[in-house]
Amino acid sequence: MAFVEFQNVCKVYQMGSVKVRAVYGMDFEIGQGELCVIVGPSGAGKTTVLNMLGGMDSATSGTITLDGQEVSAMTDRQLTQYRRHSIGFVFQFYNLVQNLTALENVELASQICTDPLPAEKVLSDVGLSARMDNFPAQLSGGEQQRVAIARALAKNPKLLLCDEPTGALDYQTGHQILKLLQDTCRTTGRTVVIVTHNSAFTQIADRVVHVREGKASSIECNQHPVDALTLEW
Repeated sequence: MAFVEFQNVCKVYQMGSVKVRAVYGMDFEIGQGELCVIVGPSGAGKTTVLNMLGGMDSATSGTITLDGQEVSAMTDRQLTQYRRHSIGFVFQFYNLVQNLTALENVELASQICTDPLPAEKVLSDVGLSARMDNFPAQLSGGEQQRVAIARALAKNPKLLLCDEPTGALDYQTGHQILKLLQDTCRTTGRTVVIVTHNSAFTQIADRVVHVREGKASSIECNQHPVDALTLEW
């Protein structure tokens, strides 16, 4: 069985009297320890896929599994535990608590988990050993995103989900964040999923899922991913 699996997954939103089909017949797999890029244009359904995989939204039909757990069959209570212990989230905007230091932001996440990683070590791993006592307003955008990644990793999750993680960053800083995510996958064996509209990012992935009109239009396995620092877009 694949580490992540979507089987004929559909998601329909009821907007008054209108039904909006965001995802329809989604099928794909991701292996454990892979860096997967889910790519597609705006409105293709890729963020809906990420939200369902992360337990923040539920499928209308179909089956979603992570490491043998059927996420699509979980109750609300089970989904809360699933989000808390199994998933690390990184978003376009950093969502840091402004009156807490970088270290305290990471510690806050680790307090809700059963098997967290040491906050100091994780911050050091993302290159912020000298910035632990700084508040978010004292950090650059790239540094704030590193704190957000450290916060997600400190939970020691099975899966790291990243929704447009470079969207609020400049070109050079975006490279550094992609490199950090790629290195995290390679050195820890953690499964990382990046959702993006930028097709250039597919070059760094082990697996690429192209999403169009709510379906996986094609899936590619990349035998020779490039180094994230060499990307151009």
